[in-house]
Amino acid sequence: MKLQAEWLAHPGTVAVFDALSGHDAWFVGGCVRNGLLGQHVNDIDIATDATPDQVVALAEAAGLRAVPTGIDHGTITVVAQDKPHEITTLRADLETDGRHATVAFSSVIKDDAARRDFTINALYATRNGDVLDPNGGGLDDLAARRVRFIGDPAQRITEDYLRILRFFRFHAWYADPEGGLDAEALAACAAHSDGLAKLAKERITTELLKLLRAVDPAPSVAAMEKSGVLSAILPGAQSELLTVLTGQETSLVPDAIRRLAALGGPDTAGHLRLSKVEAKRLELYRDEMAATTPPGVLGYLHGAGATQDILALRAAVFEQPISQNDRDEAETGATATFPVRAADLPDLEGAALGQRLRELEQRWIDSNFTLTKQALLG
Repeated sequence: MKLQAEWLAHPGTVAVFDALSGHDAWFVGGCVRNGLLGQHVNDIDIATDATPDQVVALAEAAGLRAVPTGIDHGTITVVAQDKPHEITTLRADLETDGRHATVAFSSVIKDDAARRDFTINALYATRNGDVLDPNGGGLDDLAARRVRFIGDPAQRITEDYLRILRFFRFHAWYADPEGGLDAEALAACAAHSDGLAKLAKERITTELLKLLRAVDPAPSVAAMEKSGVLSAILPGAQSELLTVLTGQETSLVPDAIRRLAALGGPDTAGHLRLSKVEAKRLELYRDEMAATTPPGVLGYLHGAGATQDILALRAAVFEQPISQNDRDEAETGATATFPVRAADLPDLEGAALGQRLRELEQRWIDSNFTLTKQALLG
């Protein structure tokens, strides 16, 4: 099979392969998988038999910038024509503990392919686009839009328990939605879900948010719930409202925090490692999704984007579509500007000034943003 993609001929990518001449090097992983599917490719990963030190020396000799972004794992990022390429030496696992692996560098592509997680992620391609499938089955699984572990699912999972979440994430992004989940893999995920407690919250959060950004993550999350995986990472969370939400948000860009709010469960932020901005959004959505704050007020206080999210969540909670009137009110509020400023109240200062501004602002909001400055100050 031949990989045909414009990025194969990118001047920076050509320069990187030229620098590695004399060593074996292949595109690997997501860029090959997505390239074959005709999907967007974000990152260019390259596997090589050159050691990290050799990669650095070869890159610098070619006038390219080499950054030791993952030197402990054998990865060097080489920047060429402003395009980063993650170059990793072929590896073989020596020992794993469910979180990290001790590896040895290898010169054998099958060693590297055998240690990867899913068959569709263990596809390689030469610089000219000729595709290699060292484990066998990867190309067939990709064509069938099927996510399968390489070898024994239980062994793959106990090497790194994060692969449980990656299984559901890759199913949400790449599997045939009508095909269901691989039964053997699902059983292994359920049997080893207690191993997720060994993982850092940061790793769990990253995988979960990536999953929730899929076009329709609901079937995968429902399978997570049935298998006990969802409760292992988010106690009390349920998938039912998410299923309703994704059916009603066709006009919205997929948003992980909006969907996380739909999952429910106590102390979601405490079980994950969200940024301050993400945690604040989640709290707002949870507070407002079943509240009665008017759409116009939501739009004024929180902006159009957050208000769209809240209205979508409310539509899911009450199982009814968002009305055009609510949309219009939200837009009115989001574009409204309070007409009174502190300079308009020269006789007041300090706490008294703040109190008066708040009173006038509330009157203005209650008027549906229609009162003018003259009417408010008269």
